[in-house]
Amino acid sequence: MNAAIERRLAELSPYSTRGLEWVRLEGGDAFDYPIDYWVAVMGTDIDTHRADFLVRWEPERYCHFHRHVGRTTVAVLAGEHHVVEEHPHETVHKTRQPGHVADNPPGDLHMEYGGAEGSLLFFSMQSDDGTLFEFLDREGGLLRLVTVEDLATANI
Repeated sequence: MNAAIERRLAELSPYSTRGLEWVRLEGGDAFDYPIDYWVAVMGTDIDTHRADFLVRWEPERYCHFHRHVGRTTVAVLAGEHHVVEEHPHETVHKTRQPGHVADNPPGDLHMEYGGAEGSLLFFSMQSDDGTLFEFLDREGGLLRLVTVEDLATANI
């Protein structure tokens, strides 16, 4: 991560992220929404199918449309964070502030994006088989599975 990003993280959050290895994920022409976020793995346990990691969203930018396959505990550490949940008969937009903590069961299908200053969240996930996320296209078609092993090897 470059020095400018480190400074922005320091401004956004009182938590030190120095020493973490950040991987940037961006979208491309195949997506109709702006994708730009960073992931820093804090720890993984392949045997128990568990991963702990930070995600930093750029201002007004999304992560990939996805479904959480494992149980997820999430905490908003800094910035305003938006979650747009997709349900069979409705779409629900939720705005989360720093200090918000949630424990979500598997199957959570949604889009997420950072507010005007971006956002920083902590995630702790555990699944039955090591699969954490399904990255999906807008119609719900599978683009990619993301596993604990992917996070452990920085193959995000």
